[in-house]
Amino acid sequence: MTGRLTLRALNRATLERQLLTRRTGLSPLAVIERLTGLQAQDPDPPYIGLWSRIDEFRIEDLTTPLEERSVVRATLFRGTQHLVTADDYLWVRPLLQPMLDRWQKGGFGRQTAGVDLGEIAEVSRGALAGGRILTRPELGRLLTERWPGRDPVALARSVQGLLPVVHPPPDGTWGRRGATPFTLAEEWLGRPLARDASMRRLVLRYLAGFGPATVKDVQAWSGATRLRAVVEELRPRLRVFTGEHGEELFDLPDVRLPGPDTEVPVRFLAALDNVVLGHADRSRFMSADRRPHVIVEAAVLVDGVVRALWGIRRQGTTAVLTVKCFSPLHAREEAEVTDEGVRLLRFAAADAERHDIRFVPVATG
Repeated sequence: MTGRLTLRALNRATLERQLLTRRTGLSPLAVIERLTGLQAQDPDPPYIGLWSRIDEFRIEDLTTPLEERSVVRATLFRGTQHLVTADDYLWVRPLLQPMLDRWQKGGFGRQTAGVDLGEIAEVSRGALAGGRILTRPELGRLLTERWPGRDPVALARSVQGLLPVVHPPPDGTWGRRGATPFTLAEEWLGRPLARDASMRRLVLRYLAGFGPATVKDVQAWSGATRLRAVVEELRPRLRVFTGEHGEELFDLPDVRLPGPDTEVPVRFLAALDNVVLGHADRSRFMSADRRPHVIVEAAVLVDGVVRALWGIRRQGTTAVLTVKCFSPLHAREEAEVTDEGVRLLRFAAADAERHDIRFVPVATG
């Protein structure tokens, strides 16, 4: 053991690794690799996530890598959509197959009961072979020709776990809405999946971006299970700390820990940003009563912790940024939130004629 870490120390350590203590000059590709992906359930949040981390980030700075196939959108960690680098996809996707098998059974097992899942995969592979791109509804209709009476949505969504598929642009690009396209990952990337991927590598990458952390934290982020043995194998190579409640926290041996008094600027996080979802114990960023809210709305960090939620709505020609506060902000805090909110509106609503910022309390009950 190498010492005890407070929640505030953990907070500062993770925020620094997540590039949220100061904006970086790294490229979007480098940042996505450093974070081992960005949550991408909807098209716009990854752009917000990069804007909050990269100095002078522009929308085309992410759209271009998507179009050039150096970044892909696919079902990965926890069975949810993520953007990852193409290089990472090729070794991460095979590691997550057992988890994706469970995800498929848990999410669509009832609708696919009695159907040979291997056959769904093979029929889908044949339909997408040769670089063909089908939308989810198109693939669902094709599969119901083979399995009439089945739910086409469930059949098509199952394919996201059964087969290595990606969702090519314009899907996943800024402001894009519409049916999700599917294509075979190996054909899209022109390279095969890794055959010797190591879960040890994934654990080390997680600690680089989210540590120090417990075994349960790694499992909560990835969706993978039974990682205790993997971490134990790595133990001689890791630093081990004790948390405030006596839990073991593992970390890389050569990463500097910032001081607990490190200043952290206001940050408007992307919806479902992995920084607030990437641990089983999220107390380093928020109290338990705030956890359900950040699943629904994007969070605002003030002094490194979740103090508010945010959203932008159009009212005629005006873009209105509403900041929903869990507790009143002091005058200085409100001024800092306003300043960062102005920058956010200039990025996310640049086409609006007017911008407005409003502060309201979070609705309870």
